[in-house]
Amino acid sequence: MGWVLALKVPATRVAISAVALCGALACGTLTSCEYTYDDGRAQASSPPSAAFTDPVLPNDPSLTETVTGDALTAWAQDVLPDVTGQSFYSSYGLLSPGESHIEETTQLPGGSYAVTLACRGTRSVEFTVRNGGDVLVERTLQCGTTRINVLQLDKDAVLGMTITADAPANFAYRVSRI
Repeated sequence: MGWVLALKVPATRVAISAVALCGALACGTLTSCEYTYDDGRAQASSPPSAAFTDPVLPNDPSLTETVTGDALTAWAQDVLPDVTGQSFYSSYGLLSPGESHIEETTQLPGGSYAVTLACRGTRSVEFTVRNGGDVLVERTLQCGTTRINVLQLDKDAVLGMTITADAPANFAYRVSRI
């Protein structure tokens, strides 16, 4: 003969216990679900390791040599990309060591502009773009590269451009409306 033990438990405790049990079962079931499929690739034996890479493209050795005449014109056209907006001013030239070249653009109406700067030579060239007494761009550019700076002019302006080189260098720049 077996023993039956009957305890009187309040109905609210039974309901709370049942809800807690269902919740525990649901959580345990949800955390164990996982979908896997075979995508045809071989399984990796170990996760790939993260490797830091810093790819460096070799510089064109000819960009360390300055050019004149038609070669200078061709280089300037090559490094100053065609623009979809309106080009307001562009210039290029050759600088001797320690020389500064100073120019002013034509009057530019207020708006957004892209100022493209480039140089070629063995070192770097410093570009300074001013609107009156305000310096808008001051950049030392490593030769062999091209950079684009975006300017917002609130009203009509004439930009002053100063280009300085410590070593022989070619420079080129273009001011285009965006």
